[in-house]
Amino acid sequence: MQRGFGLDIPETLDDLCVRERLALIVYDMQVGIVQQLPDGEAVIERVAAVLDAARSGGIRVFFTRHMSLPNETAGVAQLRTAMAWQRKAHVADVIPTFPRDSAQFQIVPALAPRPNEAVFDKITMSAFVGTPLDIALRDCGLISFAIVGVALEVGIEPTVRHATDLAYIPIVVTDACGSRDKDAAQRALTAITFAGGSLLVDSATLIPRMRSASPGEPVT
Repeated sequence: MQRGFGLDIPETLDDLCVRERLALIVYDMQVGIVQQLPDGEAVIERVAAVLDAARSGGIRVFFTRHMSLPNETAGVAQLRTAMAWQRKAHVADVIPTFPRDSAQFQIVPALAPRPNEAVFDKITMSAFVGTPLDIALRDCGLISFAIVGVALEVGIEPTVRHATDLAYIPIVVTDACGSRDKDAAQRALTAITFAGGSLLVDSATLIPRMRSASPGEPVT
């Protein structure tokens, strides 16, 4: 940790892994999304390990869920995106993929949110657009978050890039971020690394630090 201009400036993972600075974001680990991954069960296991560590260390947890609006209220951008994802030539053929309260919209049972954890629904790729996430993190005085979930190449990268513009320090847990297109996922990691401002770690490095996190006491 450096001290300059009246500010504490974190430099390392240990500087950030304290409860007063760090949150965990579990991004879109929904039934209908995870089942599209060839290694979905393995991703669930890795995310569960990080989630358990965060809970053990008293770190605040925020879940996101991607929601499909009814076609009648979806709007131009939402309908165009749905046509592309569903490979539909006609907008009339689009079917909402993750309608609220559907089975596929729910978080997978192995990662069920607890009553003391937040769940934010969104219709965008960045978890900060149209949700209370930014307000909630700032109101708790948090400056950093670790992010796990799916999909790295679709929603996690834009969330991380957006977060750096909002002055957060994202920690991408690389082996706990699932993907369907492995080449696209690698490009996403390369872009995140090139842009700077984030930390990339694996779960084995992060988990013991999260478990031992305590206010004002960086883990060594």
